[in-house]
Amino acid sequence: MYRVSVYVIPKAGVVDPQGAVIERALPALGHAGVANTRVGRYITLEVPGADHDKAKAAVDDMCRRLLANPIIEDYRFELELADGEED
Repeated sequence: MYRVSVYVIPKAGVVDPQGAVIERALPALGHAGVANTRVGRYITLEVPGADHDKAKAAVDDMCRRLLANPIIEDYRFELELADGEED
């Protein structure tokens, strides 16, 4: 069993209205100079199996087909063995 962390953010050049709002608000909180703010999603999963390469391929397929919109979003993910499991 693998514990998976998936990070999804808008691609560079894609309008990110949430990021823009945050970026405009930060100076009022004393954080001037912040730039290129992007807001995304963080998704956690547990994926069954013992083969790292198969789990990685399965998660990549999940990301491409459902978890991220490959037209406007980039994604990356990290796999780690669930507690008590050995590679």
